[in-house]
Amino acid sequence: MMTQTVLVQVLALTLLLGTLTNTAFANEQQKHEQKEQVQCSRTSNFSIYLSGIYTGTMNRIEAWQGKTAVVTTTSEASILGIGTQYHQRAELSWSSETNEWLTDKFHQEVTGFRSRDMRVTFDNHGLDSRVDINGEVETYKSETIPLRDVDTLAIQIREYLLQGRKQFALIRQASDDIEPYQFYVQERQTENIEPWGELTLIPVEQTGAEDVTYYFAPAMDYQLIKARYHGIILRGLIELDSYTSSCEPSSAQAR
Repeated sequence: MMTQTVLVQVLALTLLLGTLTNTAFANEQQKHEQKEQVQCSRTSNFSIYLSGIYTGTMNRIEAWQGKTAVVTTTSEASILGIGTQYHQRAELSWSSETNEWLTDKFHQEVTGFRSRDMRVTFDNHGLDSRVDINGEVETYKSETIPLRDVDTLAIQIREYLLQGRKQFALIRQASDDIEPYQFYVQERQTENIEPWGELTLIPVEQTGAEDVTYYFAPAMDYQLIKARYHGIILRGLIELDSYTSSCEPSSAQAR
């Protein structure tokens, strides 16, 4: 962004050069703004399984504008015999200072199992959070690793895969605590995934407060294909059923 002094100099120069230069400058500015406002979206639909039993569906939409995004996730499932609906809207952006994706804020609504209305905002490059659950407010702090919501967490994992990282740490902002995780990238494996056929997948194992294995497909622009939750009582699985994208592969929105 131009400082006030630079702006005055540019305006003065424009007046001296006349209408032709002014028009050229306007055209270049318009091209720049159009480039910055490039938009695209990714839509993923998953099936949800608990202990091998189909229990519901999840829909995830990433709406990208430059290096910011709004991720909307909705799901309907039956958990322990209780019908549960989940809706979350997360806003995230790229930090040019730390070169990573950070959650700006998110709003999560859950009805049924563990129902709640949760609003979270982040400050200090993601190190500080303010969590409002049903009107009760708590604050959390991380010393070095930014706090993120679950959707930004998945996007940052993908970013690290694109960078070739093999091991890293991330922290999720949970409803009543912060949950640190360690991630370990495993050897690639091949599976037959309907309706795409044979795909090479990259498993990423998460350890810590929750043990999860994520599977990303390089041939599908490193998108999440499935995830397994390794619980003691509940063993969860989500599997991708359909995927559409208007984004360029590994574009600025992805890195």
